Amino acid sequence: MDTLYFLLRLSLFSAIPLMVVALGGMFSEKSGVVNIALEGLMLIGAFTGIYALNLMQKAGMSGQMLYIYAMLVGGVMGLIFSLLHAYASVNMKANQVISGTALNLFTPALAIFLARMWTGTQQVNFNDMFFIQKVGFLANIPVIGDLFFQKAYISTYVGILILIISYYVLYKTKFGLRLRSCGEHPQAADAAGISVYKIRYAGVMISGFLAGLGGVILIVPTTTNFNATVSGFGFLALAVLIFGQWKPKRIMLAALFFGLMRVISNSYSLIDVLAKLKLPGEFYSIIPYVATLVVLAFVSKKSAAPLAAGTPYDQGKR
Repeated sequence: MDTLYFLLRLSLFSAIPLMVVALGGMFSEKSGVVNIALEGLMLIGAFTGIYALNLMQKAGMSGQMLYIYAMLVGGVMGLIFSLLHAYASVNMKANQVISGTALNLFTPALAIFLARMWTGTQQVNFNDMFFIQKVGFLANIPVIGDLFFQKAYISTYVGILILIISYYVLYKTKFGLRLRSCGEHPQAADAAGISVYKIRYAGVMISGFLAGLGGVILIVPTTTNFNATVSGFGFLALAVLIFGQWKPKRIMLAALFFGLMRVISNSYSLIDVLAKLKLPGEFYSIIPYVATLVVLAFVSKKSAAPLAAGTPYDQGKR
């Protein structure tokens, strides 16, 4: 049982950033803009967030608020860079896949250049002081306490809060209704007096903020340095978005599934059944990616993607 709890806790370290970034992609695509730049936005958010963390720790700062500050820095930088994609996609009517690809190619090079210029190396180190052993009396709750309130990070609770807020905003607010209308029938939304351009900008900016924040959430629990990569999590988040059918609840379940697959690939030696098979480690390393291909092969047939996603909208034509 202890091994099971350990594996489930580890799966949250991958599932939470995947869920947060996929929710960001959901807002962008619900507005009608395909955002495959999630990888690049995660990376630039992780770099700036961890670099800010490095500077603040050198200044003698500590505590959980420091982690929150780093997440906000990463989120804001992701938002700023997402404006490049928004401008190209909305104003310039550029191919959204090419625009996203350009960001994915640009941000790693920029992060390496700035890291080497500011620190002398492409690695940005930090001290992990954010591990929470127990969260008061909540840690004593059966099952839930063991999973969520022992040996955790505050980013887990931030991710759950983002999930709740995303669901509420998307389905319970006027903005959410307008966002969905711009992704399904932008001409009808425009005829009703909704600015399709503004809504799409908002969707992409939310996407950038959550992707940048998700980059920091990924790095802190899993390592003690940023090394110009987020291990393909931005692309995996796109798979989570498709598997989750662009719906918050399903995205959460998809993220948990892929998070568990990644933990199995990294911790197979702790699982007796898998350890006894004595298969090469490389076999387990490909599990998350094979699972991605298999799942997408079945799910993509019943895609519930917004109808106008990826289609530029000319506000002067109806």
